[in-house]
Amino acid sequence: MASGSEAEKSPEVVLEWPKKDKKRLLHAVYRVGDLDRTIKCYTECFGMKLLRKRDVPEEKYTNAFLGFGPEDTNFALELTYNYGVDKYDIGAGFGHFAIATEDVYKLAEKIKSSCCCKITREPGPVKGGSTVIAFAQDPDGYMFELIQRGPTPEPLCQVMLRVGDLDRSIKFYEKALGMKLLRKKDVPDYKYTIAMLGYADEDKTTVIELTYNYGVTEYTKGNAYAQVAIGTEDVYKSAEAVELVTKELGGKILRQPGPLPGLNTKIASFLDPDGWKVVWLLSSCSTIFYYC
Repeated sequence: MASGSEAEKSPEVVLEWPKKDKKRLLHAVYRVGDLDRTIKCYTECFGMKLLRKRDVPEEKYTNAFLGFGPEDTNFALELTYNYGVDKYDIGAGFGHFAIATEDVYKLAEKIKSSCCCKITREPGPVKGGSTVIAFAQDPDGYMFELIQRGPTPEPLCQVMLRVGDLDRSIKFYEKALGMKLLRKKDVPDYKYTIAMLGYADEDKTTVIELTYNYGVTEYTKGNAYAQVAIGTEDVYKSAEAVELVTKELGGKILRQPGPLPGLNTKIASFLDPDGWKVVWLLSSCSTIFYYC
C-alpha cells in the first residue's frame, strides 16, 4: 500500500497515528424493508430528525440519514432501502442501538402509543443496579435500548456488537482505531462481559459496546446491519495502522484508501477480527452518501 519513505516507517511510527488522529464516530449503516415506515417510526417514536434523503434509481436504492443533531457534530443512522427487498436477516451478532433520555418511562409510553414500534422490555432498573432502562423494537426487528441519563449532547449513544474474544477486540479497537477503553464490566451471574470503547466519555458521545457471552466465539452476521463509519483526518495513515494491526490480531482490509469513483472523497474499509465492517471517511467529507 505504501511506497518510498512511507514503506520504511517503523511499526511504532505507524501506530502513533491512531493516538494523535482526531477521530469521530459518524454513522451506522443498515438496511430496512420500508424506508418511509422506518423514518416515521424514528421521528415520531424516538424523536429523531430526518437529516437528508436521496434516491438513486440507477442503482436501485434509497437512503436516509436520521439523528438528534447535525451530522457534523452528531452520530447518525443511515438507513438503506434496496428496491423490492422488504426483509433482511439481522443475525445473532448485532445487538442494539441505544438512546439516552431523561425520562425512560415517558419515552416508553410515547412508543407504546404509536403503531410502528413496540416495547419489548418495560422500563425499570437493571438487575443488580439502579440505572433505568427499557428496550424497544422497530418494524424491521432492530433493537433500541432506552437509557435514563441526564442531559447529553448525543442521545444516540451506543452501537452494541457481540464478539468472540473480548480482550482481542479491545486491543484491536485501541491500537487500530485509537479508541479508549472507557469501562469494562463482567457479569458472571448472566455469563457475559461488556466493554465500552469510544473517543470521549459515554455521556458526551456515541460509543461502541462490545459484548462477550461466555463460551460463544462466533456469531451469524445476517445481511441487515452493514457497517459503522468513522471520520479521520487522514484515510491513508489510518488504513496503514489498521493493516498493521490485522497482521497481529486478525481482520482484513476490504478497500484500500483512495477516492470514490467520480468523487474527491477519500475512504477505506476493513473488517475487525470478528468480521464487523468499518469504513474510514475523511472527516471533512462526513456528509457524503456512501452505500456498500
